[in-house]
Amino acid sequence: MNVIPSSVKTLKGLYDISGVEVGQHFYWQIGGLQIHVQVLITSWVVIAILLGSVIIAIRNPQEIPTNGQNFFEYVLEFIRDLSKTQIGEEYGTWVPFIGTMFLFIFVSNWSGALLPWKIIKLPHGELAAPTNDINTTVALALPTSVAYFYAGLSKKGLGYFRKYIQPTPILLPINILEDFTKPLSLSFRLFGNILADELVVVVLVSLVPSVVPIPVMFLGLFTSGIQALIFATLAAAYIGESMEGHH
Repeated sequence: MNVIPSSVKTLKGLYDISGVEVGQHFYWQIGGLQIHVQVLITSWVVIAILLGSVIIAIRNPQEIPTNGQNFFEYVLEFIRDLSKTQIGEEYGTWVPFIGTMFLFIFVSNWSGALLPWKIIKLPHGELAAPTNDINTTVALALPTSVAYFYAGLSKKGLGYFRKYIQPTPILLPINILEDFTKPLSLSFRLFGNILADELVVVVLVSLVPSVVPIPVMFLGLFTSGIQALIFATLAAAYIGESMEGHH
C-alpha cells in the first residue's frame, strides 16, 4: 500500500492550495521572498487590537473587577472550559494555544464586517479580513497539526504511533491519511465560510443597498463567531484525541 507517497501527495496538495488566489493581490518583493501585503497589514491590525484591548483592560487589575476586566476574565474562563471539555484534565498547558487561535480568528472574522478596510487604497487589490485568504487559514491549520502530534508524542512517546494500526492494521493507510487531511479540512472550512459570507454581503449591497445588507451583516457576525468557535473546538478535540489515543 502506497501510504508514504499518498501522505506526501496530500502535504504537497496543501502547500499548493496556499497559492490559491481570489481576485487581485498586492505583494512586496524582498529579495527572493514575496510578501502578501494585504494579509500582513490586516493581521497586524488584528494583533494590535487584541494586544491593545488586553493592555487597556488589565493594566490596573482590581479586586472588584471593572467591566473590561470582567469581560476578559469571562473570555478566559470560556476558553479554559472549552479546552478542559475537549482535552481533559491535562488541558492547562494548552489554554494559551487554543485561546490564541480562537481570539485571532474571532477578531479577524469580525474585522471583515466591522472595519472599513476598503477605504484604504492599495496599488493592486483591496484589504479584507485576514481569514479571507487561504494563506492565513493554512498558516493556522498547520500549527494545529504540529500541536496535536506533539501532544501525543509527549505523552506516549513512540507508542503514540500504535494508534495507526488500531483497531486493525488494515486501517493503517486510512488512519495516516486522516491525520494529514485534518489541516486541509480546517483550512478550507474557515476560508470557505468567511469568503462566502463577504461575497454574499457584497452582492446584496450592489443589488439592494438600503434594505437587505444590514441583517445579513448581523448574521455574518454571528456565523463568523461560530467559525472561530468551531476551529478552536476542533483544534482542542484533535489534541485531546491524540493524548487519549482514540477516535
